[in-house]
Amino acid sequence: MKIVTSLSFKGECRQAFDFYAQVLGGKVTAAMPFGDGPPDMPIDAKYKDWLMHCWLEVGDQALMGADMPPEFAPNIDKPKNGFDVTFHSEDAAEAKRVFDALAEGGKVGMPFAATFWSPGFGGLTDRFGIPWMINTVPGADWKPGQ
Repeated sequence: MKIVTSLSFKGECRQAFDFYAQVLGGKVTAAMPFGDGPPDMPIDAKYKDWLMHCWLEVGDQALMGADMPPEFAPNIDKPKNGFDVTFHSEDAAEAKRVFDALAEGGKVGMPFAATFWSPGFGGLTDRFGIPWMINTVPGADWKPGQ
C-alpha cells in the first residue's frame, strides 16, 4: 500500500514535476495532457497541453499532480492551505541542499536551521505555490545544540 499526495497546478504541472525530479533525484514516469484524452472529454481546447495526470517516482516514494482548469477547481488561484509536502533525510547537508533548491524563487516561512527536534529543519512555499517542510531526521546520538 502507498499513500501519495496529489498536487494541483494551473498550467505549471509539467514544469514543477521536472523541477522536483531534478531536485529530488526522481523520474517523471507519466505525464498525460488533456489533449490525449477522449475526443468527447468536456475540456476547453486551450487546456490541451495542460497535464491531467503526472506521476513522479522518487525511490519508493511518489508524488502525483495535475493542472486544474478553474472550472474544475474554482479555488486553484488561492494559496495552498492545510498541507505540506514533507522531505525527510538523515543527512543535514542533503536536506539543506533540497531546501535551498526548492526555496529558489519561492518564499521561505522558516529558514533552515537546527531546532530542538532536528539538526536541520525549514519550511517554504516553492515558486509553484506548493508548501514544503524539509526535515533532517536526527541520529540516535544527536542532542539539541550540537
